[in-house]
Amino acid sequence: MRGGTLVREARRRAGLTQADLAARTSTTQPAIARLEVGASEPSFRRVSEAVRACGLDLIPVLREADESDWSVATGNLNLTPQQRVENHQRAVRFVQAGREAMHGARS
Repeated sequence: MRGGTLVREARRRAGLTQADLAARTSTTQPAIARLEVGASEPSFRRVSEAVRACGLDLIPVLREADESDWSVATGNLNLTPQQRVENHQRAVRFVQAGREAMHGARS
């Protein structure tokens, strides 16, 4: 995830406007807008400061790469469009059944 995306997400979670965040970080609203759309490449420190100004902490974590999404995508390339649609429909039914079960458990 890019720095600007992190800042935008933090700002939205905090319920702040770009102008609010600009005031908190001693910059301008256009500078925040440029940062969020990726027109500028902020340093990690700048992103951390902006996220902190939203009342959140940015915690970097290193972990083993998870290639499972790539293996699923690669496997889907071997399917026909009809098979992909059928797989998707099965997944939707599975999720719907899970939601119904959760709803029934609460009742």
